[in-house]
Amino acid sequence: MDRNVSVGSGERLLDELVRTAQLASPAELPVVLNRYTEAIGLGRAVVYLVDIQQRLLVPFVEGAPELELDTSLAGWAYRTDSLRVEEVPSGGLKVWLPLADGAERLGVMELNMSTLDGLKLRRCRTVALLLALIITSKRTYSDTIAQRMRTRPMHLPTEMVRAFLPPRSIGTGRVVSTAVLEPAYELGGDAFDHVFTEDVLHATILDGMGHDLASGLATSVAMAGCRNARRSGAELNELVGTVDEALAKWLPEQFCTGVFTQLNMPTGVLRWCNCGHPPPLLIRHHRLLHKALERPPEPPLGLPASLAGTAARQVHDVSLEPGDRILLYSDGVVESRDEAGEEFGLERFTDYIIRSTAAGQSAPEVLRLLIHAILAHQHNELSDDATILMFEWQPPDP
Repeated sequence: MDRNVSVGSGERLLDELVRTAQLASPAELPVVLNRYTEAIGLGRAVVYLVDIQQRLLVPFVEGAPELELDTSLAGWAYRTDSLRVEEVPSGGLKVWLPLADGAERLGVMELNMSTLDGLKLRRCRTVALLLALIITSKRTYSDTIAQRMRTRPMHLPTEMVRAFLPPRSIGTGRVVSTAVLEPAYELGGDAFDHVFTEDVLHATILDGMGHDLASGLATSVAMAGCRNARRSGAELNELVGTVDEALAKWLPEQFCTGVFTQLNMPTGVLRWCNCGHPPPLLIRHHRLLHKALERPPEPPLGLPASLAGTAARQVHDVSLEPGDRILLYSDGVVESRDEAGEEFGLERFTDYIIRSTAAGQSAPEVLRLLIHAILAHQHNELSDDATILMFEWQPPDP
């Protein structure tokens, strides 16, 4: 069936896909998907997931080749969040569609068909949107998906920290927040968090002392304390106090640095608290506003009261302008050195973001390219964790 599939039949097939996919295991999902795509004239489907370093597109089912993200047509669809069509030598068309759940990019879907028209195109996009939601729902309880997204074994401390991490990118019509962190398989104490509550974006970056299981434990406890306070409706200074108390109680020998932010999406008011961490950066109109968000930092999280002081944590605020981008980063980003000892540096870091943004790259793509540049600077051998979180406030036109 293709164009001759009636509206009623199309709805029935779509209903069948949704119901069957809900009950399918990850191994069964490609079979369910192909049964549907072939029934509505879209041909055979192949699903590719992006690996955790965003270098490869890995087939969901073993057998198909891996695809280079930076050089393939499939990668172009992923990088630009756009459809790509190519003619195949044997005749017919190969259609590549990005798989994304909101702002989070998951991979791509390949469809093979003889012809493409407006109706088929609409069906292609509907399948891609639905498939992304299905994959997102299943990965929370499927190790198969996690395995497919890895290209080598992961260290235990990294496994623990990654279990706490949210999706790499989240977004609404008013704001997009995206993050990257390396080394992907040997991560120590770095972590990030971003989430929405009502009309507020909460974004956090943490850096645990050391680079071992203990530092990962400190970061995990800090993350849990942050979420527990946030979900209890705590104010920002109370939230930071909760993290302090959690570390002092459960890991008194450990501490970590961090920045906690809250962005009111309707108004653009940003509130933040910096606990011994590099200050947030503000990029406006493709320019870094030097020291715009630099304030005297609070002591690191988890220090004894005699060292940290007993006063409440200081919270700062500023009003953003539409299009402003806020950067949170760990010191491993700017301190990575090449073989000659030259640091990647803050200027190169911010300049890379400004240039990529001016070239029209999306926020997730900007950070993907940037973290690869940082890795290349140190020949893929980082001496410290490198984590970047960036969010952009872009309210709808009045």
